[in-house]
Amino acid sequence: MARPIAETPILYGEDAARFMYNMRHVQKISQEEKERQRKAYEWMKSIATFQI
Repeated sequence: MARPIAETPILYGEDAARFMYNMRHVQKISQEEKERQRKAYEWMKSIATFQI
């Protein structure tokens, strides 16, 4: 049986400030990076052999 999911911790101080800064200043990735990631995903999907 699975263990219950614990509560999400609350951030305080510098951790909270850093989190809010990162949420407000999201860096967009280039189209080339998206394509590189898509190709890597497709390659991993092609070699995956999961038993269902």
